[in-house]
Amino acid sequence: MRKGISVAAIVGVLALTASACGDSDSGGGDSSGKKAAADPQSVAGSITWWDTSNEAEGPTYDKLVKAFEDEYPKIKVTRTSVSFDQAEQKFKTAAQSGNGAPDIIRTDVGWSAGFANLGYLQPLDNTPALDNTADFLPGPLSTAKWNNETVGVPQVTDTLGLLYNKEIFKKAGIAKPPATWEEFIATAKTIKEKTGIAGTQLNPEGYFSLPFLYGEGADMLDVAGKKITVNSPEAVKGMETALQLVGSGVALKPATTDGYVAAQTSFKDGKVAMVINGPWSVSDDYSGKSFKDKANLGIAKVPAGASGTAAAPIGGHNYSIYRGSKNKDASYLFVKFMASAKSQELTAKEINTLPTRKSAYTAEVTADPAKKAFQDALTVAKSRPVIPGVGDLFVAYDQHYVKILRGDVAPKAGLDALAKEWNTKLLKDYKIG
Repeated sequence: MRKGISVAAIVGVLALTASACGDSDSGGGDSSGKKAAADPQSVAGSITWWDTSNEAEGPTYDKLVKAFEDEYPKIKVTRTSVSFDQAEQKFKTAAQSGNGAPDIIRTDVGWSAGFANLGYLQPLDNTPALDNTADFLPGPLSTAKWNNETVGVPQVTDTLGLLYNKEIFKKAGIAKPPATWEEFIATAKTIKEKTGIAGTQLNPEGYFSLPFLYGEGADMLDVAGKKITVNSPEAVKGMETALQLVGSGVALKPATTDGYVAAQTSFKDGKVAMVINGPWSVSDDYSGKSFKDKANLGIAKVPAGASGTAAAPIGGHNYSIYRGSKNKDASYLFVKFMASAKSQELTAKEINTLPTRKSAYTAEVTADPAKKAFQDALTVAKSRPVIPGVGDLFVAYDQHYVKILRGDVAPKAGLDALAKEWNTKLLKDYKIG
């Protein structure tokens, strides 16, 4: 991680600041939300929203955009679909040049700190955009903070849970899902012995290893202490637990490519009894032969480690406003509307998203067993380290994790190598351990 930002970025920040200071309280300019708060119906202008969700979700968001425009007829919204895998760099390029950036962007929670560090995001504290913060789940809200400022409003959230095949559990005589990794291993062995079916298949992406680390009280980084902790004794113990599943033969050996797809296919086809996955996978699970009867899909919290802790990483997306926007009042109102409990309830029902607001978990939403189960799973979710470029850490992490799972390197050696690589390339101002 860089200690500062580039000269070009500094120039961009100064330009954005000058632009913001030059806006007046009239029209669509930045009035620190005063006009939007005092007289929202008088706010006029046109705003652009970069929506990085998939196009299957587009019709629902179009419906919400129309509802917003009906409520605020003087504001015109253009929803632009931007490919998720291109959006981060595309926004950085547009924001730095000051040309072509949207007023609002749907940001992955891992992008917020990096965008804010470069000066590209508008602080939202004390603006109409950040409405009723007590109603947000603490975990998702924590992902939208940078340097004691709120730079995003949580849109949707997710986490990892334990998904299991109830029919296979019944055949193996197992009454309930495992609550600890020790029980998980014992359950996997019983399933293998009594049914011949593999207990699990691990996704060899670093993100999916975090419940093993969290279960031992470990984490990737100590941000406050500027330390790399991914190779701590506790982290090594968590990684040894993951390796034990493969080494004992109760887990299918992970693929080196398309590991996520391989594990997901094995699970929905009934070739493994358990996987660690998120709410985004549920619709795909239901398409598999094992879950034509949706009631056969069980979902529980991730197991706890030897420390007694069960925890999984928080994912999801935030609404963020471009600091150089000329239409901040309209943007504040749009974000407030889109992040409202009513809007989140609609998306939860229509496109199976997990709300970030407590009040959006209505009886109608939680009537869906999967949403109710992942709502429970969120109680043990925790934020990944909030630093610029946190997503870049997982490029190396994925490479080292798959080597560990496939037995190419011992857990300690693999995590030591990962810590050294981070320190050399990405976190030069951090210490190891």
